[in-house]
Amino acid sequence: MKQHKTLALFAVMAAISVTIVPLTIQNADGQNLIPDWIKNNAKWWSEGTVDDQTFLNGIEFLIENDIINTSKNDTIDVDKITIGFIPVEKADELTSKAEALKTFLENELGVDVELIIPTNYETIIEGMRFGHIDAAFMDTGPAWITHQRTGAEAVLAEVVAGKVNYQATVWARADDGSIQSLEDTLGKRVAFTSITGSSGFVRPMGTLVTSGHVNIEGDDIVALEAALGKNFESYTFAGGYKAALELLLNENVDVAFGSDIAPQKYLELEDQLKLRPVTTIGPVPSHVFMVSPDMSESTKDALVDALIELNYDENNKILKNLYGAESLLPTTTTLHIGDFGTFIDALTGLDQVILDKANKSK
Repeated sequence: MKQHKTLALFAVMAAISVTIVPLTIQNADGQNLIPDWIKNNAKWWSEGTVDDQTFLNGIEFLIENDIINTSKNDTIDVDKITIGFIPVEKADELTSKAEALKTFLENELGVDVELIIPTNYETIIEGMRFGHIDAAFMDTGPAWITHQRTGAEAVLAEVVAGKVNYQATVWARADDGSIQSLEDTLGKRVAFTSITGSSGFVRPMGTLVTSGHVNIEGDDIVALEAALGKNFESYTFAGGYKAALELLLNENVDVAFGSDIAPQKYLELEDQLKLRPVTTIGPVPSHVFMVSPDMSESTKDALVDALIELNYDENNKILKNLYGAESLLPTTTTLHIGDFGTFIDALTGLDQVILDKANKSK
């Protein structure tokens, strides 16, 4: 119980340190369960006017009054759990790493674990919507869409470099000084990672839209694509961080959007030195682990508890090899993703195009 309580406190602190989100939980009658004094404490704590202990006292109140549930009930009520993984350009590169996780979870849970390693997010979203996928590692943007369309919930957040967020960043070539801000990318040749990429599309484009620099004239994906064509000399969805950065290095584009650590992760030092970060746009919540709304509480608790075992030294190599995360923290969709969802909502048709693509093919 003590371990679960500590993890719950850590998760809340980590999520709120990224961004202040509405701490509103309602009961079946639609009444707010969190007292105003706790909401105020969270806000004041983030601003540095309330000390850590006062803030933690409020979170302990939520746990002790069963508003945040940290009890354990690890009974598995299924024979198999199907887990999806973040789509990759070359699925075979992830397969062996995923297999190590599969073996670990089967030993921990005592049930079969099936892996789904897709090349696109449509497979995961549709799979969770129709009950073919029980849980999945997901990027933030697709996770929000999955939450809205299927009711799936984030239960764990990745910790990378001690943080549960990373910075969306504008990248340009080091010898090109013409781009000094996000707004300077307008009218340029740009490379996004993918239309669902959090730091590679949603955060930069969502920021341009919500700040009034780009206007979308319509309410569907056609309007969004028209806005892209109108506001950039050209744009491309490269398929990933590495591909977008390589287009920039080869001078096929003037700008590449991605994370602050993408060059260090995907490029040799010689190529890293050829690029410069123009500006950071803002935090993007780290990858999450989503579970289907159809999963029972007992199975979900058992799965979460098993994955948290990856935080410990004897198992941590499996987690680090998978996506480079140091640990996993318990969280919720609201706490972790928070206001980032507003950027997704501002990009008209973005959620629907992911779902419609599969429907139109049937």
